[in-house]
Amino acid sequence: MTKIFRLTMAQQNPTVGDIAGNAALARDAWEAGRAAKADLVALPEMFITGYQTQDLVARPAFVADAMLHIRTLALDCADGPALAIGGPMFEDDRLYNCYFVLSGGKIIATMRKHFLPNFNVFDEVRLFKSDGISGPYTIGTDGPRIGSPICEDAWYPDVCEAMTESGAEILLVPNGSPYFRDKFPIRMNKMVARVVENNVPLVYLNLVGGQDDQVFDGGSFVLNPGGQLAVQMPVFDSDIAHVDFQKTDQGWEAIAGNKATLPDSIEQDYRVMVEGLRDYMRKTGFKKVLLGLSGGIDSAIVATIATDALGPDNVRCVMLPSEYTSQGSLNDAAAAANALGVKYDTVSIAGPRAAVTEALAPLFGDRPADLTEENIQSRIRGLLLMAQSNKFGEMLLTTGNKSEVAVGYATIYGDMAGGYNPIKDMYKTRVFETCRWRNANHRDWMQGPAGEVIPTAIIDKPPSAELRPDQKDEDSLPPYDILDGILKMLVDDEASVAECVAAGYDRDVVKKVEHLIYISEYKRFQSAPGPRLSNRAFWLDRRYPIVNRWRDGS
Repeated sequence: MTKIFRLTMAQQNPTVGDIAGNAALARDAWEAGRAAKADLVALPEMFITGYQTQDLVARPAFVADAMLHIRTLALDCADGPALAIGGPMFEDDRLYNCYFVLSGGKIIATMRKHFLPNFNVFDEVRLFKSDGISGPYTIGTDGPRIGSPICEDAWYPDVCEAMTESGAEILLVPNGSPYFRDKFPIRMNKMVARVVENNVPLVYLNLVGGQDDQVFDGGSFVLNPGGQLAVQMPVFDSDIAHVDFQKTDQGWEAIAGNKATLPDSIEQDYRVMVEGLRDYMRKTGFKKVLLGLSGGIDSAIVATIATDALGPDNVRCVMLPSEYTSQGSLNDAAAAANALGVKYDTVSIAGPRAAVTEALAPLFGDRPADLTEENIQSRIRGLLLMAQSNKFGEMLLTTGNKSEVAVGYATIYGDMAGGYNPIKDMYKTRVFETCRWRNANHRDWMQGPAGEVIPTAIIDKPPSAELRPDQKDEDSLPPYDILDGILKMLVDDEASVAECVAAGYDRDVVKKVEHLIYISEYKRFQSAPGPRLSNRAFWLDRRYPIVNRWRDGS
């Protein structure tokens, strides 16, 4: 009779700090595995605490609470399949990122992470200690020997090779791997390499869900020896898959199962913005949002993301017109709100602006109007929106794209006011592309309506802050196709000025953009969080000093 080993892969969405809630999710997954007669139910890296915990995991009481729930899970899940789950552990005053295997009411194996990532959004060297490479474990009396390299451990040959040399017949890799654009092929290539090197099946099990600026995209999969794909779970969805492994003359192999189709990068980016906002709201306890809807493209796409994340009944848009607001913008904002089916209010800034102007007149005297008066308008809008947020308990969304965030084309304490920015890591040119994509596409995870929800007039008109007569963004900035090209080189690629010039950009324009990036660091330091779409998002991916006099002379 052919030996069969059944693994339940639980691609689930934990919440950082909700240890009891995460344990309940683990218990539910275990129950699903038991009902399916699984031998082992596996959950991802650091599942019991949620991930990433940052410095919270350095608190001994937090780790003790996590371990208490791990031991309780072992007791609760004693009668049925084994349960594998990630969590932290203090041992001899050293903190480890661990993977626990629970069976028969106790912890039967503990893996400790060997390679600790210390780049981009990861600071694990600061938090955890590395340990030696763990050996494999066995489930039951005749099950396969399983090695569990934890996330980063599988990105290099060493740990997987040592585990298979020690007898591992299947590699089960628990991950907490957050999204960035086009990351999936990188993961897949790394895991295929491990399979080819060691000639054993590999299970890649990832988290899903949003945590602050990071969104974990799932996409868990199973590879057979030779690198053939046996199972592909969906991206972004909580899901459970039961995978059977059979013993052959050549060793264990997975029986082929469902293979989800993965969306293209623009759809995945959009899904990240939706899921990032949805989980940020759910996990912080907010139910409703508001935002200033100007009739421009950035606020229109943010309103659409919010509607898709939360539903029209939980989104309120506010037009805050001045004498510089065009009739076209008034019409476009109203049309966008109507298309989305959200509540739409109008609050004029004329009265507050006149009061501020009168209050400051004795001090300003006959000084000519300049950027000060433009910023006053933006800050009045921020004040009025924050007042509504306080009064109605709605979280204010801010709407600055990555191009504006990069060069500081935003008013601190004005249009930067808010608790979350869904498009913080999306360049302006990508915003246009995303609006066209959303108008043409609808998915079942979107809670907003199908069809043209962003009026074509908004997409087609030249961007303007409308803070003075006939203002256009290009009065202050290069055209966005040029600006974004330079920003991608300077920010995303860390290119030199000389490299930008060699790529065809005017040196004076490049130097201006470089200067704006550096002098805007203080604004970014105080900006709202937003979902990470690239591997060079502002905050943890790119950490620059606020005070910095260096400029590239190349």
